[in-house]
Amino acid sequence: MKRRSLLTVASAATVMTLGGVGYAAHRRNANPYYSGPATDHFDGVRFFLPGVDTDRGLGDVLKWQAKRRRTAWPAAYPSPFPADRPPERVAGLRVVLIGHASYLVQVAGRNILIDPVFAKRASPVRFAGPKRVNPPGIAFGDLPPIDAVLITHNHYDHLDGPNLARLWQAHQPLVIAPLGNDTILRNYDGTMHVETRDWGGSVDLGDGLSVHLTPANHWSARGVNDRRMALWCAFAILSPQGFHYHVGDTGLGDGAIFREVRGRFGAPRLATLPIGAYEPRWFMRPQHVDPVEAVEIARILEAHQALGHHWGTFQLTDEGVERPAEDLAAALSAVGMAQERFVALRPGQVWEG
Repeated sequence: MKRRSLLTVASAATVMTLGGVGYAAHRRNANPYYSGPATDHFDGVRFFLPGVDTDRGLGDVLKWQAKRRRTAWPAAYPSPFPADRPPERVAGLRVVLIGHASYLVQVAGRNILIDPVFAKRASPVRFAGPKRVNPPGIAFGDLPPIDAVLITHNHYDHLDGPNLARLWQAHQPLVIAPLGNDTILRNYDGTMHVETRDWGGSVDLGDGLSVHLTPANHWSARGVNDRRMALWCAFAILSPQGFHYHVGDTGLGDGAIFREVRGRFGAPRLATLPIGAYEPRWFMRPQHVDPVEAVEIARILEAHQALGHHWGTFQLTDEGVERPAEDLAAALSAVGMAQERFVALRPGQVWEG
């Protein structure tokens, strides 16, 4: 394939990974994933966040692709931390970054994966799109018994269908996802047990451990006609070890959704927040925070500890591979927050508290 054609395919795959597709969905009146009554954030076909517009039109995408000033990433960006071999169970709280936005959370004797992506590319195709520049921080075969898997939304850098099917066959975990994502997941394995909930819904895992779905300033798309037809979310994980708030992707917006989380659940013991995939700001601001905004979210939440993800594994946007960590350090200094209170994690890095 000629270089120009290959770059075109790669750019298209990157845009699809970010969900920059689905423009024809505005002319479509059927939702293939979910059927339910209209609510304050579902119009009968598509989900939305009231008062927040995260959609970008085809013209915006073409403008970005035509004028992008992309800082090249290295072919490999290995983590300084060795691949983790987690214990089988943990009584307290142990969190490991697998890579990008994928975590293993071990809490109160349970093992929970969040947005597990083990694929070599975060893409709808295997031959193009964002390629992993470091191996997973936990090898698939070294995972402990997995009790639950949490899926924040259906973009390809968060929902790795083939490996979720593999996880299901190996561990038989309970899969928890926002409305409509069960249809997508069962396309990969029709036997998968998926519990879906709306924003405000929850799943009780027993022994004082529960998972609550809360809004995020983001959106969804898996293909070319399904923009915002499956719901997206953040998670509040409540356990005897305290409140852990996890966000896969979000924009800051006016901060209201974060103040609501703080008011409902209290200050998190731990907040795992995205810090990457934010350039150019004119395009990404509604859907992806930058490090300055991530620090603002941590301050709104009054989080005791924050960990940063969504950087350094797949190049989705234009900033360089080191920029999110550098910008986070500068943002913390600007507000007088100790560097150790908000750490930009690398694959395999463990946090215990």
